[in-house]
Amino acid sequence: MPFLSLSNLAAFAAAAVIAVLFAGDAEAARKRFIAIGTGGPTGVYFAAGNAICRLVHKEAAEGRKKGRKHGLRCSAPSTNGSTYNIEQIVSEELDFGIVRSDWQYHAHRCSHKGVVCAKNLRSVFSIHNEPFHLIVSKDSGIRSWADLKGKRINIGNPGSGHRGTMEILMTAHGTKASDFAQVSELDSTSQSQALCEGRIDAFVYAIGVPNAGVALVTDGCDGRIVNLHGEVEQSLVRSNPYYAFSRIPRGTYRTAQKDITTFGVVATLVTSADIPERDVYEVVRAVMENIGEFRALHPAFAVLDPMQMIRDGLSAQMHPGALKFYREKGWVK
Repeated sequence: MPFLSLSNLAAFAAAAVIAVLFAGDAEAARKRFIAIGTGGPTGVYFAAGNAICRLVHKEAAEGRKKGRKHGLRCSAPSTNGSTYNIEQIVSEELDFGIVRSDWQYHAHRCSHKGVVCAKNLRSVFSIHNEPFHLIVSKDSGIRSWADLKGKRINIGNPGSGHRGTMEILMTAHGTKASDFAQVSELDSTSQSQALCEGRIDAFVYAIGVPNAGVALVTDGCDGRIVNLHGEVEQSLVRSNPYYAFSRIPRGTYRTAQKDITTFGVVATLVTSADIPERDVYEVVRAVMENIGEFRALHPAFAVLDPMQMIRDGLSAQMHPGALKFYREKGWVK
């Protein structure tokens, strides 16, 4: 081995250190931490975000011979929900967020004061439907929207999603608050008890299926869910891309002896146009290529259909990373 002077040794050592540092930087560059905004810790949005992260990590190849060497690390913290998630995506505090399809629409079009303007928002895929429930007591005699006249109804607490949808539906039907015998504004925790105790005849609720609060009424005091798929509801779905019809399958609740059809919003996964195509592609791939496992992670996901997931409730432009995967599968042109 040739003799190395002290100066040569020092230069060699420095070069070695630099090489190690660059290797570390390259490894760090391959690792990317993504955050998905969800909702409350007991809700379906939180379950959905963590299910997505679970599949992203399942696909990762680090430490294994097989798998995707995408380097993604994923977290899905509990947040304040749709509008908060959009705001945090805009401010680059979150990479993805689960949001209601109506808020996705309004944010992307800057058409509602209740959510930040987010023209950079991009669709990824939809998740579960959040059908609008009209739930009535067993002795109310209510079989359709028309039967609500002269009844005691809870229209939801101000600011809630179901209150907003109820007001839209009332306008579409030409129904005024004075058409009801009594109007209350109970929150979702109190309304089920009020119906079972006979203090109201009906309440409305926009929520994923199945839901414990709905089961408390249907299974606990024979409450029923009314179909809402007449011409008024069909017109709303045709006119508003954030609405979609939903089917609540027979047997979901004890009193649901037939399939129930209603309309409502859809929970959607969104991101920013600034998120790299590769990252979005890998998230989509992880979910869609493991869709059976995803369905098994929560009852609300049991009936998910990829063809509906790339269509329903997606009013913002599709992110190029998502489009790349869907084109590879032949699902879109």
